[in-house]
Amino acid sequence: MKTETTAKTNVTYRLAITCGIVAILLLIPLVAMQITGEVNWDLFDFVVMGVLLLLTGLGIEMVTRKVKSTNLKIGLCLGILLLLLLIWAELAVGIFGTPIAGS
Repeated sequence: MKTETTAKTNVTYRLAITCGIVAILLLIPLVAMQITGEVNWDLFDFVVMGVLLLLTGLGIEMVTRKVKSTNLKIGLCLGILLLLLLIWAELAVGIFGTPIAGS
């Protein structure tokens, strides 16, 4: 019996991997909350970070599937990661003083 991999199976598999990585990353603060009192996240924090991580993962997935040029892929993926880090830093400490940080 031969199993054929279809494009839909491949996309589903890669989406499952992306969601799994997001879940593992969200487990880090959840475990840290059990160990120390210095990490104090509520449900809203987990939802916001989950959305940010999922959008980042899906953006990188789209770039790797649609863009042909290796240099362009690297540049776009680095840009997506930089955007994630900037939004994360703004939400965490408000380094830019925008309204989304509560400033």
